[in-house]
Amino acid sequence: MTVETKLALSAEEVRSFSKNNNEPSWFTDLRATAIEKAAELPMPKPDKTNITNWNFLDFPVHTVESAPFASLDELSEEVKTIIDIEGQENLYIQRNNTPSFLKVSEELKSQGVIFTDIQTAIREHSDLVKKYFMTEAVKVDEHKLTAYHAALVNGGVFVYVPKNVVLEKPLQVVFINDNEEASLFNHVLVVADSNSAVTYVETYVSTVGESRGQANIIEEVLALDNAQVTFGTVDVLAKGFTTYVNRRGYLARDAKLDWALGLMNDSDTISENITHLVGDGSTANAKTVVVGRGEQKQNFTTEVRHWGKNSEGFILTHGVMKEAAQTIFNGIGKIEHGASKSNAEQESRVLMLSEKARGDANPILLIDEDDVMAGHAASVGRVDPIQLYYLMSRGISKTEAERLIIHGFLAPVVSSLPIESVKDQLTKVIEGKVR
Repeated sequence: MTVETKLALSAEEVRSFSKNNNEPSWFTDLRATAIEKAAELPMPKPDKTNITNWNFLDFPVHTVESAPFASLDELSEEVKTIIDIEGQENLYIQRNNTPSFLKVSEELKSQGVIFTDIQTAIREHSDLVKKYFMTEAVKVDEHKLTAYHAALVNGGVFVYVPKNVVLEKPLQVVFINDNEEASLFNHVLVVADSNSAVTYVETYVSTVGESRGQANIIEEVLALDNAQVTFGTVDVLAKGFTTYVNRRGYLARDAKLDWALGLMNDSDTISENITHLVGDGSTANAKTVVVGRGEQKQNFTTEVRHWGKNSEGFILTHGVMKEAAQTIFNGIGKIEHGASKSNAEQESRVLMLSEKARGDANPILLIDEDDVMAGHAASVGRVDPIQLYYLMSRGISKTEAERLIIHGFLAPVVSSLPIESVKDQLTKVIEGKVR
């Protein structure tokens, strides 16, 4: 039995929005069908977190129009520190829901690489977007929030790297939220064709103290035969958002995907990071770092699902909880029948800094094949008193000693981010959160 839900926009309003953006008919129809499905589909059910009373559907306005940036000099100092203004050759900036700055090198253009905002891609590269948009990694009708997202997409990025093209320099994207009413229905679609390679790094930055909008973000990474993708992100969304983030990978034969995720939101958050190893010999490495504070409630699921033979999946999650933050870390390694000689490994570590903080590591191995390797490790605890004593015995204050221990604890993920300025930003965010 399904229960219909009152949504913020009607099918007619969704069609009108699509037509005003000059979208092709197939995408207008996709939006309209999705909003009808969203009214009837059930909500997702993250393990060990009750989201019944969370508001994922209501928001003040669907789209906030913001002024584009004439030059990078107009950026706030907070944003400027993330970007190598002189050296970054390929950069896209979105301000709330407005494409605000795009710089693409002549080299990328000559190689046939597409790097643009999602709305331009839907109009100008319609056939390519149609082929991959929510067809493999994420499906529209998985549940209410995926359908709601498909209906209301109002920002995001499209990247296509042609066959045999190897990009030596990273693509950088910055999503700026500087309006408290803005909602982010961002869709990121990265397609690396056969034998290609790309590094994509994005940052979500809120410069408002508190938001009243929704963040419903879906990001798809498709790595075709023998492609290699490095995907890094730092999420710093303001308190007040109800945040749903769904990052998915789909890997073909001998493809490789490295995730480096710094999840630093101050909002209540449900996050899924799921990678499907479809091709034989495919590999996924998912590294995640989380800091929770205040009265945040968060649920993070990292899953690597093995379909192909000789596939390898590695999950590393480190979380720090302080004050009264509550977070669930679900790690899932799933080896399907037929994925022989596969390897699924995971490690989750949670550090709690106060009596009221709560972090739960929930490792799961689901094995439907005999000839495989699999293992997991999990720990939840407080700052090691022996480490603390050792540092303090060298003349370091307790506060400074705890800070050093925390940075060391999170270093395996922080150090894996591929852009120095973004790595520095994550370090600063961590510093501010654990102070």
